[in-house]
Amino acid sequence: MDRFGGCPVMTSFEGAIVDLDGTVYLGDELIEGVREGIECLRSSGTEVLFLTNNPIRRRSDYRDRLRSFGIDVVSERIVTSGSIAAEYLATRHPDAATYVVGESALVAELRDADVPLTTEPNAAEVVLASMDRSFEYADLREVLEAFDGESAPTFYATNPDRTCPTADGPIPDAAAMIGAIEGATGHELDAVLGKPSPTAVETAAGRLETAPENCLVVGDRIGTDIRMGNRAGMTTALVLSGVTDSTDVSAASTEPDYVLESLGQVDSVLRS
Repeated sequence: MDRFGGCPVMTSFEGAIVDLDGTVYLGDELIEGVREGIECLRSSGTEVLFLTNNPIRRRSDYRDRLRSFGIDVVSERIVTSGSIAAEYLATRHPDAATYVVGESALVAELRDADVPLTTEPNAAEVVLASMDRSFEYADLREVLEAFDGESAPTFYATNPDRTCPTADGPIPDAAAMIGAIEGATGHELDAVLGKPSPTAVETAAGRLETAPENCLVVGDRIGTDIRMGNRAGMTTALVLSGVTDSTDVSAASTEPDYVLESLGQVDSVLRS
C-alpha cells in the first residue's frame, strides 16, 4: 500500500461502514490514501458499505462519483440519509402525506419508495426536514401552516449535521433548517433517521447482513459517525481529514476507539 503500509490477509470485521464527505473525499478531491484504504478493507475480507448523511444526491450519483475516483461500487452498497428516510416512511407511515423541506434528490428517493407526498402544508401528516440550499422565509411560513392545525404532523429529519464539509470550507447543513422550523413552530423533532440514529444502524447492518458488533465504522464526525458506532457496539475509527481536528477529539465527551489521519491508515486498525 505504498507509504500507507501493508494490509492483513484477514480481519475479524465482517463489515465496514464508511462515511463519504470528509472521509473519502473533500469536494472534487479524493483524500490521499483513501483508495488504498478501501482496497485494504476489501482484501482483508471486510464488506464495505458507504453511508452518508448527505441527502442532496442520489445513490447513483454517489456511485458514479466514487467510480470516477477509481473506487468500484454498486448502488446497493451506498446508503444515504435520504434513502434511509424513504425506506422508513414507506414502512412506518405508508399512507401518510409527507411534506418535504429538502432538495430534489430527496424527493426522488421518496417517490421511488412510493411515499405519499404533498405540497399542501395543511394536508401534511408527516414533515420531513433536510438540507435545502434554497430554503427561504416563504418555506418557513408554509411549514408553520403545517403545524398550525388541531393535530400536529410527525416531525422527522434526515440528519442532524450542522455543517457539510467542502473543499472551500463548511456549508450549512440540515440543522439550520431543523432549528428554523423548531423555532418557528415550537415543535421539536420526533426523530432523526440518519446517523447517529438506531434506524441508520439497522439499515446499515441489514445491508451488510451482519450484527453491528461485527462492524467497523469510519467517519470524520464525532457527533454522528462515532456516536452511532459507540451506541451500537461497533468499533469506531475517527479520521481527521474532514470536519474534526485533534483539538476537537480531546474536548469531546464521545471517544473513538481509533483516531487516524485518514482512511489510508485503516490497516493499523485491522492489524490490532
